Amino acid sequence: MTVPAPRARRRPSTLGRLLPLLLVGALLAPVGLLVTTAWRQTSDDRTLATRERLGVQYLGALAGVTDALVEAQSAAVNGRPVAREALDQAVEKAAAVDARIGVELLSQERWAGVRAKLEALRGRSPADPESAYTAYGEAADLLLALHRKVRESSGLVRDPAVDSFFLQDSAGEELPEAVVAAGRLADLGTLISRRPAAEQPRGLMELTGLRVTALAPANDVVDNLRSAVDGSESTDLGANVLTPLDTYQRSVEALAAFSTPGAGGVDQGQLAAAGLNTHRAARQLQPVILAELDALLVERIDGLDRDRWLTIAAGVVAVLLLGWLAALLIGAGRRARRRAALATTHTEAPDTPSRADPWQPAASEPRELQPTGALRDPEIAQWGAFDAAR
Repeated sequence: MTVPAPRARRRPSTLGRLLPLLLVGALLAPVGLLVTTAWRQTSDDRTLATRERLGVQYLGALAGVTDALVEAQSAAVNGRPVAREALDQAVEKAAAVDARIGVELLSQERWAGVRAKLEALRGRSPADPESAYTAYGEAADLLLALHRKVRESSGLVRDPAVDSFFLQDSAGEELPEAVVAAGRLADLGTLISRRPAAEQPRGLMELTGLRVTALAPANDVVDNLRSAVDGSESTDLGANVLTPLDTYQRSVEALAAFSTPGAGGVDQGQLAAAGLNTHRAARQLQPVILAELDALLVERIDGLDRDRWLTIAAGVVAVLLLGWLAALLIGAGRRARRRAALATTHTEAPDTPSRADPWQPAASEPRELQPTGALRDPEIAQWGAFDAAR
């Protein structure tokens, strides 16, 4: 009877040995891509928020220059001595800020033009209010253009959050335009009252157009801040902003009322007082808006830092889990190869008997051939065939 030899196991190929590592690599690639994408997105958002904070600092410095410039214009138009100390201090503070962060915000060239224009106002004679009104207006236009440049280069104009977007729009565009236009409106009322009667109608038409220019950004400030409060998750924003906002809104309403031309024109004294109150209210509101905007940006940066740490932790955990899986697969492969090697060894020597088998003779003992019918026991061999019957 022929016993079939056991089938030898096939040794795993190179692809079979590398398959576990290939599977781990296939899992590791998308995990690495997700972690890298999340890290890059978080880093980009954090960089944008950091640049926005620089823009907030710059806008705070420009706010002081704007206030001092409007006051200096009012003094020059009304024939009062111009307080150059306040304007010079504001310019020096803005220059220090520009020297520190102007390169990153790409504002140095524009600031140099604004500063040169402000320096040119020093030698202007107070005897010509009309030319002073024009010269200060040109400097204010350059200053407003610098506000827009800072918002664009710092990324404030592209802020993704609702509350911070409305805050930056109010502090960086609407409120500076409203302050400058309100000062011009009050000063134009003073100039119109001094002009000849033949020029009064043209002056009133100019005043009406400037009134619209002044009230539009002021109303936008009120709307923007209320929208920011309504759309914000911060509980401090409404409490800090609404009180100075109400004061500013009342001053804007008074300015709108006293700047409306009547049958006899406008009351220059009431218009000047309303313009001054609006300027004071805006001066109180501006730092509050910037402080709240900066607080929101700081909170956003802290959240992005937490997200980055979570991304790192998730990546480390994923790598450890995949490494553990790779170790398991490699260990299982090694055990399979050892079993295959042992099976191959037994298959190569199938005729070697086992000493534990009692029915097989030892390989070292030669077998003796005996004739058929021969008895192995000598004592039994002494008896004949019929000895048992004796």
